[in-house]
Amino acid sequence: MKKVWNAEEKLQYERALQTKGYRLIAGVDEVGRGPLAGPVVCAAVIMPLDETQLILGVDDSKKLSEKKREGLAEEIKKRALCYTIVEIDEKKIDEINILEATRLGMKQAIEGLSQTPEMVLTDGNMTLDIAISQTSVIHGDALSYSIGAASIIAKVYRDHLMDEYAKTYPQYGFEKNKGYGTAAHINGIKEHGLCPIHRRTFTKKF
Repeated sequence: MKKVWNAEEKLQYERALQTKGYRLIAGVDEVGRGPLAGPVVCAAVIMPLDETQLILGVDDSKKLSEKKREGLAEEIKKRALCYTIVEIDEKKIDEINILEATRLGMKQAIEGLSQTPEMVLTDGNMTLDIAISQTSVIHGDALSYSIGAASIIAKVYRDHLMDEYAKTYPQYGFEKNKGYGTAAHINGIKEHGLCPIHRRTFTKKF
């Protein structure tokens, strides 16, 4: 039986923080740690948590269809108190490694918010160099409404970006694989070599 979207279940972390007096709670997440090409994209968002303002269906972006993600991303950006989206490009990833690039992107996303959050919820076991209280949530994109919202806008943004790169570098199928190491993408590398947006530290064996 298909699991029904449960608002209170998705808000368990936010509601617990609200009982402790926190009002502005930011969720932050990343998309694109694993691909061979393109940036890692981090998003931070502060959502209104009033019952009347909730957006039905916010979840881990990977669990949603493209059409559903697109619609939710627009709604999240409209309703959010504030949000930011940050790209860390392939050169920086190669320079400092993907984990540090992700940390940097999340830090910049949080610090770029037009309202300063009182608490930050981060996806996974990620500790950030920020002067704001933070809580890590394993599988946070599926368990926290705020992190789920961040994951959706990051995913939609990065997918659109890779679609644009596909027009410049059509030989790799970026519009389909979004830079991930599919057979078609790897064959494209073997046939045409690397393009400027490939991560050199991820593609040494090619």
